[in-house]
Amino acid sequence: MKSRLLLIDDDHTLLQLLSQYLRESSFDVYTAANGKDGLRLAYAERPDLIMLDVMLPGMDGWEVCARLREMTDVPVIMLTAKATEADKLRGFRLGVDDYVTKPFSFAELVARIQAVLGRLQVSEERTGLLVHGDIVLDLKKYQVTVGGLPLELTPTEFRLLEALVRRKGGVVSDEDLMHEVWGFDRDDPSLVRRYILLLRKKVEQTPSHPVWVRTVRGFGYRLGTAPLNPQAEEDQ
Repeated sequence: MKSRLLLIDDDHTLLQLLSQYLRESSFDVYTAANGKDGLRLAYAERPDLIMLDVMLPGMDGWEVCARLREMTDVPVIMLTAKATEADKLRGFRLGVDDYVTKPFSFAELVARIQAVLGRLQVSEERTGLLVHGDIVLDLKKYQVTVGGLPLELTPTEFRLLEALVRRKGGVVSDEDLMHEVWGFDRDDPSLVRRYILLLRKKVEQTPSHPVWVRTVRGFGYRLGTAPLNPQAEEDQ
């Protein structure tokens, strides 16, 4: 499974060249040229890592980072023309994971990305916990809590929820769920739909109006973190 990256930078040439290089390095890449679009993509796509330029028009990288931390703990690598000690301290207080000083080589940035993602994976393996919003999965004990309350799931329901949590809010297709949950390399939307309904009955306060397990028409399913705008394109 490819890691999903979000690159936020107002240098359009850099966006084009770097995103192409990252895709050739086996990453899925989303790009934004300003903080507002970057925050929108971060919420919609739930990337595994964000590369964020400090100097952005309007909302600068510091403010974007602060807003990101209000909704996610996704790793952030700051891209900056000068990384002073004061800047680094400010960034670390905001939860920045690494700095890359411009100009930089694309190969170096990929190495930094892999290092940050590697530390995240080791942390998850060490604790045995997967977390998404108020949902916590203990992979060693096969236990689930939502908002601190325990949830009783069958093994299939647990694997289904795990597959969704691992995407950190990204969309998962029926075919991918079939492969990850049941081990079948085929598409069976009716089977997936049936278990999604069973999972909603246990996770959601109002299963007919799901907050957590969302359907994205024509694409699959994803986990939410809060009630969405009822005018959104998603089909409940």
